[in-house]
Amino acid sequence: MTKIIAFQGEKGAFSHASVDALFPNDEALACETFEDSIIAVQSGKADFGVVPIENSLYGRIADIHHLLPQSGLFIVGEHYLPIAMNLLGKKGASLNDIKSVQSLSVALGQCRKFISQHNLKRINAADTAGSARYVSEQSDMSLGAIASALAAKIYGLDIIKQNIEDESHNTTRFLVLSKQNIAAKQNDGLVKTSFVFRVRNVPAALYKVMGGFATNGVNMTKLESYMVDGSFTATQFYADIEGHRGDKSVKLAFEELEFFTDYFQILGTYKAEKI
Repeated sequence: MTKIIAFQGEKGAFSHASVDALFPNDEALACETFEDSIIAVQSGKADFGVVPIENSLYGRIADIHHLLPQSGLFIVGEHYLPIAMNLLGKKGASLNDIKSVQSLSVALGQCRKFISQHNLKRINAADTAGSARYVSEQSDMSLGAIASALAAKIYGLDIIKQNIEDESHNTTRFLVLSKQNIAAKQNDGLVKTSFVFRVRNVPAALYKVMGGFATNGVNMTKLESYMVDGSFTATQFYADIEGHRGDKSVKLAFEELEFFTDYFQILGTYKAEKI
């Protein structure tokens, strides 16, 4: 049976490309906001959601860190998508025809060298895929868009120039979300467990929490802090570790963590994707 996979953005967005990579035989559901994509999964309108959580150039996607713990959804997978920026134009247009280029401000910023080299006028827009759609609706051969190859295919545009980004290592990490807590099997390759926690207001609480992972030989691959409800005193931490929540070492580390925290929530245990 075909599954429905929710993502934020228009058809042809990089999130859509991530959906296609993870679920090539299923149906992608475009949602206006991150909240909408999460609600689609919560309500059963979608079977899974695919959301970006961090980018190698721009860091974490703050909205997801705040939304995920309160969503009631579970992380059941991950995917690393290399972000390849492409100059798109009307059918038959050449690089010499393009005088202005439209895209999300972040995408424009990632292609500064190319834009400057070709003296293109920058036009800020809401997103990359929406820019491709807009160009496809115009008759102006001098207007281009920076977007994915998928967007070119969907909106009938030519890829005038591929891989125009300044940095070739630009990669976004996506998480797969589900209403069901579908945990990866134990002893079945590399597994990650993601969780959030808040430390108790006692001296060296965070140090002692970290010590539990070190003494039990558990590798923590990510630790990020962010404020809760705008408070300067309530700091929440998001963490990824290598290991299954059923592993003895992980259980012992979590026991120590719980002793020094007043809030702890496991978000998911899932197969790790090799970068």
